[in-house]
Amino acid sequence: MSDGALADLVLVGHALVVAFVVLVPGLVWVGRRRGWRLAYSFPLRVTHLLVVLFVAGQAVFGGVCPLTTLEAGLRGAAAGRLASRGFIAEWLHRLLFYDAPGWVFATAYVSFAVGVAWLWWRYPPRRRSISARRRGDS
Repeated sequence: MSDGALADLVLVGHALVVAFVVLVPGLVWVGRRRGWRLAYSFPLRVTHLLVVLFVAGQAVFGGVCPLTTLEAGLRGAAAGRLASRGFIAEWLHRLLFYDAPGWVFATAYVSFAVGVAWLWWRYPPRRRSISARRRGDS
């Protein structure tokens, strides 16, 4: 697989991570009202919280997302063979990346993390006991 195709694959993965981060709070909000067990899933919620805290911490400390770094490195390696991104990759890139000062992103990510922490506190995930899992209970 070429470096350009790998860069596109990383970009798609990055977009999926962003979708996960943005959509899980809505899933919790709607799911709790509709009684969806997924809305209270401990593995889903803890993974979401850790990703959000990682992104917020990275922004606060001036870090760059590893997926962004990987994609840029692959695009750089493919620069001589690749005129530009494909149509879908171009639009995903426009959707994910904005030109703004770092403090804007840090403020947005920390605010989002606070919202996720509030959601965790207000509607905490549920851990099923081992015996309940064996019986198939919730």
